[in-house]
Amino acid sequence: MNNTFPAPHPYVGMWVTPDGFIRQELLPNGRYDEARGNRKSAYTGRYTVNGNHIDYIDDTGFTATGDVRDGVLHHEHLVLHREAERPTRSA
Repeated sequence: MNNTFPAPHPYVGMWVTPDGFIRQELLPNGRYDEARGNRKSAYTGRYTVNGNHIDYIDDTGFTATGDVRDGVLHHEHLVLHREAERPTRSA
């Protein structure tokens, strides 16, 4: 029996603002979960990827878009980096 699964899309994973306040996880099943500060799952919904463009549809029906450019997610007015690649704030 072969239990191979397709590799998740390269954008799947945790994306975080530089200050760590907003954490958006793109899940491999086409859903996202966005935390804001201490508020877990502040926004949830589904997303689709077309090239470097992401369309979001919140569970309430709200829509938004994002684009990944040079490894950075530009989601409406937000700039998010991969969690492991998040820039550190200098003191």
